[in-house]
Amino acid sequence: MSPNVSRRDNQGLQAILKSGLAGGVAGCVAKTVVAPLDRVKILFQASNPEFQKYAGTWSGAFKAAGAIYKVGGFRDLLQGHSATLLRVFPYAAIKFMAYDQVHNILMPTPAQETNFRRFSAGAISGMISVFFTYPLEVIRVRMAFHTRGPEEVVEKLRPSFTRAARFMYRETATSTHQTLPIDTNTILNRYPLLKFYRGFTVTIIGMIPYAGVSFLCWGALRARFVSRDASGYQKKPTPLADLGIGAVSGVLAQTASYPFEVVRRRMQVGGITQPDRWLRWGETAKTIWQSKGLRGFYVGLSIGYLKIVPMTAVSYAVWQGGKQLMGV
Repeated sequence: MSPNVSRRDNQGLQAILKSGLAGGVAGCVAKTVVAPLDRVKILFQASNPEFQKYAGTWSGAFKAAGAIYKVGGFRDLLQGHSATLLRVFPYAAIKFMAYDQVHNILMPTPAQETNFRRFSAGAISGMISVFFTYPLEVIRVRMAFHTRGPEEVVEKLRPSFTRAARFMYRETATSTHQTLPIDTNTILNRYPLLKFYRGFTVTIIGMIPYAGVSFLCWGALRARFVSRDASGYQKKPTPLADLGIGAVSGVLAQTASYPFEVVRRRMQVGGITQPDRWLRWGETAKTIWQSKGLRGFYVGLSIGYLKIVPMTAVSYAVWQGGKQLMGV
């Protein structure tokens, strides 16, 4: 087969669904591996007052995890993980499935692969997946943000997925303070489902560098280090190569998009910290800058690296392995 022959002939519905299934499983496996670190990172990013004393150092992440474990055991380290899996499977499935399809549209032959098209394919697939799964992400963050003292009853206060969703739906915006011509409080009370999209705009903006850089590095590094056959197509890489390339891609993507992630976390927990207002992303970014300066946008980044390296490496490797197993 020539490098100029289109790859679309091999992209039937069955192949698309298999790619999505492989992506969904990959996302769940990867998130489970890093779930405890993910919870600590959320507590740091959202400035949970009980855990700010641990923020800013590598050792602080482990101290925070130890404090959580001491109060509620290993189960508390996985608090919110059920919501994570409910979100991650469709998110990862849609993202990887969309990437395959957008990749084949923008780059139907190996000869047409460019770094700009790789970046565009990744950014588009990331935005598509976020649009469909964002409410599940907000609920998951709410669950992970909740903490309790050692004297509190575990079962009484542990926020389940349905309990967190119910609480968010019933939140009432009552503040009369308005800086926009549109009465956002009235809109929130009239359309409560919008509360599940707190931080959505900054998430979409942040997804462009995150997914774009991640898939750009993934494609570029594979093109550079994975050899091709006589027809121009890449040979089957080893799982170790997929892990290594995925890890590097994750580090670069995390660095490029992390400030957007911090702003997004603050907005997502806005219903807890300021339930009477809809926090806008410009206002949230200004608050972070005034309180901690540039460093405030990188709170928890060290944990982010600890999390993103194994998570991205595992997700890419399992995705590729799953597709190969199913003959895609």
